[in-house]
Amino acid sequence: MTADGGSVAPDPPERPAIEVRNVSRWYGNVVAVNGITFSVGAGITGLLGPNGAGKSTLLHMLSGFLRPSSGELRVLGQPAWHNPEIYRFVGLVPERESVYSFLTGLQFVRLAAQLHRLPDPDAAAARAIAEVDLVDAQDRATGGYSKGMKQRMKVAAAIVHDPQILLLDEPFNGADPRQRLHMMDTLRRMAGEGRTIVFSSHILEEVERLAENVLVVVAGRLAASGDFREIRRLMTDRPHTFTVRSSDNRCLAAALVADPAVFGVELDGERLRVRSSDFAAVTLALPRVARRSGVTLFELLPTDESLESVFSYLVNR
Repeated sequence: MTADGGSVAPDPPERPAIEVRNVSRWYGNVVAVNGITFSVGAGITGLLGPNGAGKSTLLHMLSGFLRPSSGELRVLGQPAWHNPEIYRFVGLVPERESVYSFLTGLQFVRLAAQLHRLPDPDAAAARAIAEVDLVDAQDRATGGYSKGMKQRMKVAAAIVHDPQILLLDEPFNGADPRQRLHMMDTLRRMAGEGRTIVFSSHILEEVERLAENVLVVVAGRLAASGDFREIRRLMTDRPHTFTVRSSDNRCLAAALVADPAVFGVELDGERLRVRSSDFAAVTLALPRVARRSGVTLFELLPTDESLESVFSYLVNR
C-alpha cells in the first residue's frame, strides 16, 4: 500500500503495461472488435473512432469486465478477464451513467475506496475529490450534478486507489473549458509519474493536445497507431499542403513549379500554398529554392498535419 492507502503495482515488467493480440469481440452476428493488435506503455494514449467503432467495447475488455471472443489481452502481464486481482491496479471511467443519484459525491467515492479495502477510505476519498476539484460539491447528492460534474466524480472514484492504469471513456463529456484544462493537467501529472492512461474522445482537439500516441479504430479494426504526425507523413497517397509567406511569393511560386518535390502551387493573397507528396523533400526544397531565387522565407507551416486530417483520412478512405 502507498502512504495514502492506494495499491502499489508490482515492479514494472519488461513487457508493455497493456498488450492486445489479435483480439475480437462479437455479439451474435455483430462484430464489435475485429482482430486488433497493439501494445501500450506508460504515458497518455488517445483512442479515436466514430460512434460504434468499438472503442467502449475495447476499454471494457481492457478493464476485465468483458471477455474477448478470441485473442489474448494482458494487463501488467496478466490476463484481464476473470482476474479480479488486476482491479487493484486498474481504474475505469465508463461513459455510461454510473453514479447513484441518492449518494453524495463523497459517499460515492468513499464507497469505491471501501470496495478496494483501503485502510483509510475517508482520507483517500477526500484526496481523490480534491484532485478533480469538486470539494465544494462533495456533500451534495450526485442526482443534482451536471453531466460534467458526474464525469469528474467518476474519475475521482476511479483514481481513489491510485491505479497504475487508468482507462477513461469520454472523460471530458459535459465539462466546461476550465474543467477540461484542470482534468488535462491531472492526467499529464499522472502520466508523468509513470502511469498508463488510455482515454477515448470524439473531440479531436482534446486528443491532439493531450495524447502522446493515438489508436484509431474504424469499424472494429485498428486503422492506425502511433504518433499522429508520423502517421500523417506516411500517407503518401494524400498530398501534404504547406502555407508559405515570403518576400516575393510570385517569384518563389515560379521557381517551385520546376522542383520535382512540388506538384502544385497556388497564390492565396499574401500567402502561397504548396502541395507535395513527400513531406521531408519539400521541407528541404523550399529553403533551397528560396535561397537560389533570392527570396526570403518568413513563414512555412504545414496546413493539414492535424489529428483531424489523419482521422478524416482513415475513416473515409
